[in-house]
Amino acid sequence: MIYVHGFGHFHPENVITNKFLADLDIGTTEEWILDRVGIESRRTVLPLEYIRDTKNANPELGYQVRLYSNAKGGAEAARMAIKRAGITPQDIGLVISGSSIPEFLVPSEASTVAGELGIDVPCFDLNAACTTYGMQINFLDMMKPEKLPPYILILNIELTTLGVDFSSRASAVLFGDAAAATVVSTSVPSHLTFSDCHVFGKPTQWDKIVVPKLGYFSQDGNMVQKFAIVKMTDALKSVQASHAENCDRFLFVGHQANFGVLTTTCERTGITEDAHWYNVTKFGNTGCAGAPVVLSQHWDDLRAGDCVAVVLVGGGLSWTHMVLTVNEKGCK
Repeated sequence: MIYVHGFGHFHPENVITNKFLADLDIGTTEEWILDRVGIESRRTVLPLEYIRDTKNANPELGYQVRLYSNAKGGAEAARMAIKRAGITPQDIGLVISGSSIPEFLVPSEASTVAGELGIDVPCFDLNAACTTYGMQINFLDMMKPEKLPPYILILNIELTTLGVDFSSRASAVLFGDAAAATVVSTSVPSHLTFSDCHVFGKPTQWDKIVVPKLGYFSQDGNMVQKFAIVKMTDALKSVQASHAENCDRFLFVGHQANFGVLTTTCERTGITEDAHWYNVTKFGNTGCAGAPVVLSQHWDDLRAGDCVAVVLVGGGLSWTHMVLTVNEKGCK
C-alpha cells in the first residue's frame, strides 16, 4: 500500500489553440481536430512565434528558446505537492522521476529537480513512457517499507512539444506540456492510498510508439488507438469488478491520450460523465504527466468513500492500473 500525502502539477503559460494550428497551414481545421481527437487547446514551453516561424524544424533550437527546463517545470509541481503534504523539501528522502523526453542522458532528471529544490538525497529515473506513473507506484509497492525513507517525491515531467513536428498534423494536434508531482510514503499513514497496482507489457511491439534521440514522435496511430481502448476497457472492468461495490463514489482517470479513446472506454464500461475525470480537452496529451495532473487538479474534489481507478496505456507497449482510495478521515 502506498500512502499519498500530496499531489502537485504545473503547466506553462503559452496556449496552442486549434485556431493557431489551423493557421499553420498543415492541412487541418479547428473542426477536424475536434472531430479526430477532441482536444481544444494545449500548453507549450515553446514561444508561439517560434512555432509559427519554424514549426520546430530543428528540435535542438527548440531547447535553446524554451521558456522552462524539465527541472524547473518539475520543481514547480513538486513545490505544490510538498506544500499540500504539509512538509518541507528537506523532509524528502528519495526522488524518482520519469519522462518520455528527458532533458539529459546524464544525470538523472530526478537529480536536476532535486537540485532545483536544494535537497541532497538519492535520485534516479524510472521511465516507461505514458505508463511511467503506474510503474513508479507499482515499483514502490513492491519495496520493503522499512528500507525506504518516510517521504518520497515522484515526478512525471513531459515537455512533449519539444519533440513535435509542427508541420505534421498527425502529432501537432495531440501534445501539450505539463509536469506532475506526488509525495508518497510506504510508512507514514495518510487518508489517501494507492493499492491494487498491476503492470503489464508487450515489448515485442515496442516500435509502434517511438521518440528517437534528437527526433520526432511517431506512432502507428490506428493500431495504438485500438490497443489503448481494448487494454483500458479490460483493466477498468477488472477494477470495477473488485472495487465498485465497496465505494461511495467510483471514479475513472485514464491516460490522457485523446478524448475519443477516453469516451469510448467510458461507453464500454458504463462510466457516467460525472464519474469521469479528465483534462485532455484543455491540455492535450501530456504523456505520463496526464493522469497524475488530473488527480492534482481534483485535489479539493476528493472525498471520503471515493475510489479512483487510474488506468494507463503507453509505449513499450505497456499498460497498468491501480486504485486511489480516500478513507474516512476525508481530505486535507
